[in-house]
Amino acid sequence: MTVPSISVLGVHGGRVPHGTEELLARAALVAGGARQLEALAPPGARTLRLGAGIDEALARVVADPGPTVVLASGDPGFFGIVRALGRAVDPSLLVVRPAPSSAAAAFARLGLAWDDALLVSAHARDPRRALHAALRHPKVAILTDAEASPAWFAERLRGSGVTLAVAERLGEPGERVVTGTPEELAAMTFADPNVVIALGPGSPQEVLAPTWALPEDAFDHRAGMITKREIRAVALGHLGPRTGELVWDVGCGSGSVAVECARLGAAAIAIDDDADAIARTTRNAAAFGVPVRVVAGRAPGALAGLPDPDAVFVGGGGADLDAILDDCVGRARRVVVVTLALIERAGPVLERLSAAGLQAEATMIQASRLSALAGGHRLAATNPVIVAAGRRA
Repeated sequence: MTVPSISVLGVHGGRVPHGTEELLARAALVAGGARQLEALAPPGARTLRLGAGIDEALARVVADPGPTVVLASGDPGFFGIVRALGRAVDPSLLVVRPAPSSAAAAFARLGLAWDDALLVSAHARDPRRALHAALRHPKVAILTDAEASPAWFAERLRGSGVTLAVAERLGEPGERVVTGTPEELAAMTFADPNVVIALGPGSPQEVLAPTWALPEDAFDHRAGMITKREIRAVALGHLGPRTGELVWDVGCGSGSVAVECARLGAAAIAIDDDADAIARTTRNAAAFGVPVRVVAGRAPGALAGLPDPDAVFVGGGGADLDAILDDCVGRARRVVVVTLALIERAGPVLERLSAAGLQAEATMIQASRLSALAGGHRLAATNPVIVAAGRRA
């Protein structure tokens, strides 16, 4: 049997995949996590622990004359070490033999299909994208780490209505699967490694919206009090809502912007101090089958307890606009978009965005729609609106 120079073997249940035992037994160098090396490294083989400083460690793996085996939990091509190895060596030189991924094993323990699940990772990366995915999508698997633990996610998912399942040490003697509400799991501790499954309302089979900037009559609104579709199209272009991001819709009115952002895959929070606006936003979100969290309260005070957004749309503000902008520009990670009916407000808004270090721009939009008249058509003008945007460099 010819031993490849670098074999990457998945580990599940304390074993490597069937048929790869000889590769492991003949390895001159075995690299992997501390527990994997202790349990599986053959006598006489040199070992290399993989942890912090992974690029330096992998450089040693690639430079070793071999034969070499790299051990990794589950499927090493699923948010695993195969990607990093592929940057260090020609991928065609790798022989990868996966075990079941932790996500596959977790869904199996729950008796759930997972071909319709969204799979994300918070391991050694910003966990907020995974959190926002869990707020928006009805079936999400999250790979965690010590900093972004199951309790970290549970604490931030309080009140969201999702059900959480934590599957820890899958395939090992200490395996455990715990299911409950975020409130129940927030105070618990879990052993590594683990995976969090978030199950929310809605159909996992949903397809993200192929169109946006829907006509006003697609929404329940009051006497035309809604962001017109032409304005909404430009605002959505600035907001760039997508999976893994969170958008605030401040002064949501009918919630049309929040609903459209949710249809495009983002988590959305709609804020308004008008009870009628909150009710309409709730109905519109339900009509489109998308989750939108609604917050009844007056901004900027109502923003205090909310998670920081990636993007903010401010469609109302009145006398509180300056205070709202001060709060939003300090917390938005990417962009703040404001719509204005009064020309006099545009200059001060641009100055405020620029003073906060954002790249500011504004465009006045005035659209005319064709309207039937006497066997022909006329141009019916809509009210001009200024769209201002401040973007982080």
